[in-house]
Amino acid sequence: MSNVAVELTRAATAVAALGGSSAEFAGLSDAEVLAARGPIADLLRLSSTAAALLAGTIAERSRPQLGQSGMAARHGFGTPTLMVQHATGLSRIEAGRLLTVGVLMRDTETAERQAAEPRPAMPAVPVTSSVPGIPLAPPVPPPLAPVVVPWQAPIVHAIAAGTFSPGVGDALLRGLGTLDQAVTAEKLAAALRVLVVAAAAGMNTEQAFKRARRVRDDLDAAGILAREKQARDDTTWSLWRRADGMVTLHALLPPEQGETWLATYDALTSPRRGGVRFVDPERAVWAQSVKDDPRTVDQIAADSFTQLLKLGADADPNTLFGGRRPVVRVIVTERDRPATAPATLPAPTASFGYLEGNPAPVSGETISRHLCDTGYLGILFDQAGQPLNVGRDQRLFTADQRQGLAVRDGGCRWPGCEQPPSWTEAHHIENWQADQGLSNIDQAMLLCAPHHLLLHNRHWKILLRDGLYWLQPPVEIDPDQTLIALSSKNPLMHEPFRLDAPPGATLQLDLASVDLPGAGWHRRQP
Repeated sequence: MSNVAVELTRAATAVAALGGSSAEFAGLSDAEVLAARGPIADLLRLSSTAAALLAGTIAERSRPQLGQSGMAARHGFGTPTLMVQHATGLSRIEAGRLLTVGVLMRDTETAERQAAEPRPAMPAVPVTSSVPGIPLAPPVPPPLAPVVVPWQAPIVHAIAAGTFSPGVGDALLRGLGTLDQAVTAEKLAAALRVLVVAAAAGMNTEQAFKRARRVRDDLDAAGILAREKQARDDTTWSLWRRADGMVTLHALLPPEQGETWLATYDALTSPRRGGVRFVDPERAVWAQSVKDDPRTVDQIAADSFTQLLKLGADADPNTLFGGRRPVVRVIVTERDRPATAPATLPAPTASFGYLEGNPAPVSGETISRHLCDTGYLGILFDQAGQPLNVGRDQRLFTADQRQGLAVRDGGCRWPGCEQPPSWTEAHHIENWQADQGLSNIDQAMLLCAPHHLLLHNRHWKILLRDGLYWLQPPVEIDPDQTLIALSSKNPLMHEPFRLDAPPGATLQLDLASVDLPGAGWHRRQP
């Protein structure tokens, strides 16, 4: 019996022992509920692996060469994907991804089995000579074609071992992409070995895709421009009037445009959607007015965007506008800054950065355009990744410091939280009043409002040790209080500080930013 079958039996037995009704689960203690998460997660992961093996078998028995005699066709399904969808109850997209992983598992297992089997010797081909008196060369056997094991094999091994689910494996595959001239199988295989270890530590499908996509961007920075163009080509905009007079809008926007819409929407509605709790009196009054507004969130957004459209339509075409706009920041390291921006370092051949909060990279050309349009803001980080400080001169963090925190943390740093910087609050690691904590960047961290409240109300702690941040759970959650690493959500912060640099070296991050009233700060470079 394979490892998957053994683990699947164990997990199914453990889950069955929990009960099969709401009443039985309601009778579990808190400790039993927490303990039940493990076997249930194992059962879901391993059953998905079994489903992938089934999908691979269906694909093999329905391969195109078999035509109408293939399994899927004989049972009335147009494609193997439709048969897998019918068998599993998944959506067509999910069934297709399961089929992809199943086929890869089958192909990898077949290739590795063939590579391990002894290969029969081929008959030697005699070498003749037409020159009298010259002996014939000894017969030379023809070379055997090597058995090629797919570069994706580490994913297959991890799934077969139950390390992570086929869904995570598929996310890694989609994130890494396919081979091309710039990215060879050797490069992807080396990157995949690192990714598999990271995924084994615990990633969901979205996290796995983002991490793999980031690795692909590092391997193929020159291809970012092509992917940026593809996103532009994929833009859709549909606007139509229904029979009842209501107007429907549906759009698919590239990251550069979509982030402007998201920033505007957040600025208009975040107080009603659980956003930041404002400490500044004026901002707190404004936030309360939004909360007290009798309109729904959708109505506020519709009214606000319509008003913005009216203002734009009524503008004098001879007037040049600039200055205050929704906050969208382009983040790029000094090393990757395009040659068109002022720099003291030589420009690289391929540069890229990120729109704050968006996992898709932007090309050097896009960065140059933003820097030209809005100027740039430099924030100097030391080798430990810490920007500027103000000590105890004031309790609230300055706009400059919040700008630095937004870049350093990339959003709420609570494990698994995806809230962007605009939805976060600056937390004093050492309480400013009770513990005489400092309003310094290294003593601060961005947390969204729910996690900020959780930390204070349930006695979680954040610790700073040797330049790294750790989350310590309370005893009631983890009696051992095992520390949890708090990583930055900004992908660029995972890369620049691994560079070989002398002690005390600094890193310059440049932000092309535009502002909304009260939302940040802006400095234009002459």
